[in-house]
Amino acid sequence: MALEALRAALARADALFPLSVLGLLAGVVTGVVIVAFRLVSENALVLAGPMDNAENFEALPFEWRLALPIAGGLAIGLLFRAVRPESRSVGPSHVMAQLARHAGWLPWRNAAMQFVGGAVSIACGHSVGREGPVIHIGATSASLLGQWLRLPNNSIRTLVGCGVAGSIAASFNTPIAGVVFAMEVVLLEYTLAGFAPVILAAMAAAAVSRIVYGPDPAFAVPPLQLASLLELPFVVLLGIAVGCLAAAYVWGTRTLELHSRRLPLVLRTTVAGAITGACALVAPQVMGLGYDTVQAALLGQFGLAALVTITLLKLAATVACGGLGLPGGLIGPMVVMGATAGGALGLVGDWLMPHGGASAAFYATLGVVAMMGASLHAPLAALMAILELTANPHTLLPGMAAVIPALLVARSVFGQEAIFVALLRGRGLEYRFDPVALSLERTGVSAVMNRRFARAALEANNEVLEQVFATAPDWLLVTRERDVVGVARPPTLDERADAALSALEQALQVAPRFIAVSPHATLREAMQRLDESGAALALVCERDAARAGDGVHAEQVRGVLERAALELRPTR
Repeated sequence: MALEALRAALARADALFPLSVLGLLAGVVTGVVIVAFRLVSENALVLAGPMDNAENFEALPFEWRLALPIAGGLAIGLLFRAVRPESRSVGPSHVMAQLARHAGWLPWRNAAMQFVGGAVSIACGHSVGREGPVIHIGATSASLLGQWLRLPNNSIRTLVGCGVAGSIAASFNTPIAGVVFAMEVVLLEYTLAGFAPVILAAMAAAAVSRIVYGPDPAFAVPPLQLASLLELPFVVLLGIAVGCLAAAYVWGTRTLELHSRRLPLVLRTTVAGAITGACALVAPQVMGLGYDTVQAALLGQFGLAALVTITLLKLAATVACGGLGLPGGLIGPMVVMGATAGGALGLVGDWLMPHGGASAAFYATLGVVAMMGASLHAPLAALMAILELTANPHTLLPGMAAVIPALLVARSVFGQEAIFVALLRGRGLEYRFDPVALSLERTGVSAVMNRRFARAALEANNEVLEQVFATAPDWLLVTRERDVVGVARPPTLDERADAALSALEQALQVAPRFIAVSPHATLREAMQRLDESGAALALVCERDAARAGDGVHAEQVRGVLERAALELRPTR
């Protein structure tokens, strides 16, 4: 009974307290899972012996730098080919697709494939990040918690956001960036009922991660800043240049995925590994997560030629890995490319204005902000991420001057969408929620369904029907034996003055069509089902697979939902 009361409360759009408690619990679960993934993916090669540091791919001999990514790509291809096609979909795009089509119900099999495939891809030095796998794994952990408790779909959607925020927070020690990323990129909304549980989830997951990895920021850099506001025009030019790089990244990844999807899976993943290995022969910094490369760029330890080479080869390797289907992240490489491209532009600026501006290392920081903001179409998340990654507040003002030009160039000049949205669109799926859809998505059918209904059997006599009518129901479920054969408004007093039974039969003749929906469904799901069927009513039933007039038992009905009431429902 307590769980039923919880489910009924969570069906409301303003269920702040129970959602906050669940968000806190989801954050703890997500933090534990993400720490486990990091331990496995970052220590596999160290424990196996080839490397003494998970990031030190540069120390590998050239034959290892070529063979390791190829072997990893082949292994991933064989692994994924061994499972059903529906279990191969992984990454943030999969999470967003499930939110759009299945209200955030994420299958555990896909998350298991993401865990294993992502760990192998990272360990074998593919040009990927860990944030893609952790977003998928964290979101699934939170979703499975909601599924296990049989919560309504609107709260499972919020839990997915909690899992996304918690995974980013636990993976990078960036709780604020995790919250903003979840709201700005995945959930596409800013509401109090959404913010509170997501913030608590990010806090809890980050706390779990700090128990293992400590509280230090990801990158240790000096507190650099602009030497003068006169540098802002050059910062804007940096944003424009990095916006072009981001557009090339999004276009290349989407185009390659679109044109290669019909190739055999094993061939695609092996070729992706081979391209990574070939790039690593020239620049071993393209392998793996590349955070040591970012750290070196933020400290100004590379020359111009090295920075340009790493940027271009990292772009080629990452487009190959992302476009050919390796199960790694696409955000981590943005950080690497942004840092090296920004550092290179900083060196150019220092050549143009000797000793007159900020160091090239500071421009590397701005490159990260611009690249992330333009590729994700999430400028606020990019700003918060670099603030927490470097613990340097001096990046915010020039970061704003860099990220908006980069975003405008990528979107308005080159017409590129956010990378995950672009990949979804390439697969034929729209990911856009207008204010009305978001309002319907936040509320479950159980919160607004009409419970004032009564059952009226066609074979009942007039005396029994009069007793039913005396309860003054808003709706009548007309039944034959146990099945609902129609839903109608009760006859008026005048209509049933002579013969209640004939009045009931007359009401049934003009009864609107109905469908059955699950009590876990959101109002948006119910509206979509009504649109597809052309029906005017939805019966909220225990068995969501039931079809109108075919197996809908009266005992299973929990409420009636009228299409006209949904259309008049105000947005909030």
